Amino acid sequence: MVYLAEFVGTAILILLGGGVVAGVVLAKSKAENAGWIVITFGWGMAVAMAVYVVGTTSGAHINPAVTISLASIGEFDWALVPGYIAAQVAGAFTGAVLVYLAYFAHWKHTDDADAKLAVFSTAPAVRNPVANVATEVIGTAMLVLGILGINANSEYVSNGDVDLSSLFATGLAPLLVGLLVLGIGLSLGGPTGYAINPARDLGPRIAHALLPIPGKGSSDWGYAWIPVVAPIVGGVIGAWIWRLTGFGA
Repeated sequence: MVYLAEFVGTAILILLGGGVVAGVVLAKSKAENAGWIVITFGWGMAVAMAVYVVGTTSGAHINPAVTISLASIGEFDWALVPGYIAAQVAGAFTGAVLVYLAYFAHWKHTDDADAKLAVFSTAPAVRNPVANVATEVIGTAMLVLGILGINANSEYVSNGDVDLSSLFATGLAPLLVGLLVLGIGLSLGGPTGYAINPARDLGPRIAHALLPIPGKGSSDWGYAWIPVVAPIVGGVIGAWIWRLTGFGA
């Protein structure tokens, strides 16, 4: 059941996240040219909705970097990691296919091959591998550090005699994670498009390569390793910052 939840959660993430990009960049969409604020807000809400749907079942990692990071500090069972990652990548692929179908009539009207790829995967604004890796490492470290902080505050938050922990755990925590992703996108998303999630980039990039998209260009496999490797490194760093500083103690 936990693997199914990760599959469904990641599919929701990409359906809504990739969907907002499609709405903004594909020709003849009613949201065409709506801009970066719309994209970052859409991704934030995509994360929140995915966590709301599957969070109580699997923890809604929906991101291999989160799964590996939690396992690295002893907060998740390493035995479950391969299954979680497989489900996340498969879910991301499925979500990307759903975006393709939802915008089926728009691909042939869009001439820009790079815009079509952007619906599925990230690309750097300035192609510099060292800088691109650094951006993704920093962004994902902030993601994992923020998630651990939100989780710690969800377990016990009080205001005088009023215990707010149940409110955070059942109502606000997923929304706060979505706002965290919104903040990362607004502040750190400009250089690389903030993959901060290997499955989010790899699954849809495979879909782009396989789907019969009219006028599509390269899937840019030369860059594809960066949004896979760098988020894992950054996530582990973020998790260990949390562990070594004792913020959650």
